[in-house]
Amino acid sequence: MFICGEVDFLSSLLSFLHLLNYPHPMRQQPARRKLSTETQLYMSAQRALMRRAHSIHEMKQHLERRAENKDLVPPIIARLRELNYLDDAKYALNYASQHVKVRRQGRFRIARELRARGVPDRYIDEAIAKVFAETDEPALVRARLKRRVALFNKKSGEANAPLDQKKIASLYRNLLSAGFSADTIRNELKRIAKGDLPDDQESPEDDA
Repeated sequence: MFICGEVDFLSSLLSFLHLLNYPHPMRQQPARRKLSTETQLYMSAQRALMRRAHSIHEMKQHLERRAENKDLVPPIIARLRELNYLDDAKYALNYASQHVKVRRQGRFRIARELRARGVPDRYIDEAIAKVFAETDEPALVRARLKRRVALFNKKSGEANAPLDQKKIASLYRNLLSAGFSADTIRNELKRIAKGDLPDDQESPEDDA
């Protein structure tokens, strides 16, 4: 009886320790304390900007989530703009440049994402015009195609596996999602694909 009781105790103890190491997924994190002064909110804004750049709209949302009194937010936004810590024109240009060079995204995807961040269209248009004037857009498409085709070859185990209609359609959808125009995609697919290309059933301009 003693042995059984000891085993039950150890089992209960191990279960308790397991719960400590692996919190229950339904347990909610405590709500963050609201900030009540301009100084506190300004410091919160500075910390957010140290982590990454923000559009004016994003920063406003961030501060309103943290503020006990939302009337404190506009003066802080004004101060950050005066100090050039917030500049939507610069933000749009840096964002577009980075997403072209690092992520190889097309103009329509970049425009869509900038609009989702609350950047005004005039800054988006200026940024995209400047970045893509200095960018070989078909080369971006070819780079993405090369990478995707290499993945197809790796999965099939063949060095130069043929592109069937299913693969061609997958490449086409991937490039549309990346923000490239249907014309540019089709021109580059013709270089590597044999057979018919997908119909123009959707266009990135519709989602931009």
